[in-house]
Amino acid sequence: MSRIGKAPITIPGGVDINVNKANLVTIKGPKGELMQQIDPDLAVEVEDGELVVKRPTDSKRHRSLHGLYRSLIANMVEGVSNGYVIELEVIGVGYRVNNMGQLLELTLGFSHPIYFYIPEEVKIEAKMEKGKNPMIRLESVDKQLIGQVAAKIRAFRKPEPYKGKGIRFMGEEIRRKAGKTAGK
Repeated sequence: MSRIGKAPITIPGGVDINVNKANLVTIKGPKGELMQQIDPDLAVEVEDGELVVKRPTDSKRHRSLHGLYRSLIANMVEGVSNGYVIELEVIGVGYRVNNMGQLLELTLGFSHPIYFYIPEEVKIEAKMEKGKNPMIRLESVDKQLIGQVAAKIRAFRKPEPYKGKGIRFMGEEIRRKAGKTAGK
């Protein structure tokens, strides 16, 4: 048995799970609502405040899907009950961030500013305080979406290993390299 797939998901209070005939799992909670289509071979059962994903056989395909869908549903339950937050830190002289609603404006040392539209499902907040690095705070119920948005923002200027300039996740450690050594 899959260690991840066989673990039951406890359903917190205030979270409602509905599974229809077409294996569409709908999860509603205090933070929002998420839906996920489950493979038709797998069975999703809700019993005694726990959700269990069951597979029909031990074939390689069923084993791999078992753990995958259990993890996706667990992430959805966590998202609608608590939500997900990702913070990004912008490090570099003259690097600035600003948001106007869902439009993020990044000034990252290029000849032009970068404008990036954030999906409506993700709340964004850009902070610039004097003496501190600019911060971008993303908040959403969908773990996949918030991770993809954060990765795209980070890709505009990845942290470089010599000075450490760029956009990094909060608390991320960058392996630094020694620069050129002094002359002979």
